Amino acid sequence: MPQKNNPKVLLVEDDPNLSMLFSYELRKGGYECQTAANGSEGYELAELFFPDIIISDVMMPEVNGFEFREMLLKNPRLSRIPFVFLTSNDNEDDQLRGYDLEIAEYIPKTIGRKIIQAKISAILKNSLRERSKVINEIKEAAGAMGASVVPDFAPGFKNYELFQWHRPFDKIPGGDFIDYHQFDDDNMAVILGDVMGKRWGAWYFAYAYAGYVRSTTRVLLQTTKDISPANIIARLNEAIFKDERISDTFITLSIVTINNKTMTATYSGAGDLPLYLFSDDVKPINSDGKLIGIMPNSEYSDIDIQLKKDDCLFMITDGIIEGTNENNEMLGNDKFVEMIRNVEKNSSEKNELDQLRLKYSEYTQKKYTDDISLIMVKAKM
Repeated sequence: MPQKNNPKVLLVEDDPNLSMLFSYELRKGGYECQTAANGSEGYELAELFFPDIIISDVMMPEVNGFEFREMLLKNPRLSRIPFVFLTSNDNEDDQLRGYDLEIAEYIPKTIGRKIIQAKISAILKNSLRERSKVINEIKEAAGAMGASVVPDFAPGFKNYELFQWHRPFDKIPGGDFIDYHQFDDDNMAVILGDVMGKRWGAWYFAYAYAGYVRSTTRVLLQTTKDISPANIIARLNEAIFKDERISDTFITLSIVTINNKTMTATYSGAGDLPLYLFSDDVKPINSDGKLIGIMPNSEYSDIDIQLKKDDCLFMITDGIIEGTNENNEMLGNDKFVEMIRNVEKNSSEKNELDQLRLKYSEYTQKKYTDDISLIMVKAKM
């Protein structure tokens, strides 16, 4: 049985005999190894397994090795995983095409298995060393900034209860950010965003991007008398679109303003997941706004929600929806809605967010594949 800290290898090979042979050698060498028969299966498994290195054949049915590699490069989370072609095809043009796709190595199957093992070990050690260096730099930068992109806890606000749950992926400061801004005695804004790099490797710098976007949003909130979430997002979109420093990022954003006198919430979003209203039943509320910074003059709209006592609003980032269970089944929107339905309101033991957090942790067996962020706003009167 593989140990917890053993390096994880994804082997993509359509020949079952070769797959069995190479996976056996890898496991014997101390690797945790999973296999797929083509690029399509390999991509799905890569998202779930998140290996330390991917080894793939070139000639495969359905989705070949080149197509598989191209798919991975389009996924910011998977594109940095070291990729090796292990193939019987030693055509020079194919090798050049492989290196154009930013692979780590092109290894012919004809060389000895010990040499193959040594090459893979060297690539993996170098990758882990570089990753450790970058992670340490990110953590040092996070400490130097003197402020987190996520507060330690949600603030109090008169006629509402606010709670949050945030867990960075793999304990590395990531792209999710949370903020709260009180305009006056009667109005507060709740902000939840997610920054993900488009460019190869940009996810390493998601924390810095998140801090920048959060700071820009806070400046807008502090300098405006217009508390419309849609107008705030529109101004932020204009500012971000013009800023070339973060042109290689995707930014989703949800803003909810709550009012103490009218007990209304006003919501607007940009490329985000739904807001979930937990009243007599659970109602997902979808925004129609485009991702921040994608195009100038994007239009955003406000959605007003009348709240009554004990109504709850849940805001989430995609790490929640993309969580998987032991059968690799993604939670998804429908299961998340059902999970909320099974929450007990006004429990004497745990508040609604804590109940939801426990249900989610049970579903995923506490195996998280992305940043996790969840905010609850509950009306008290």
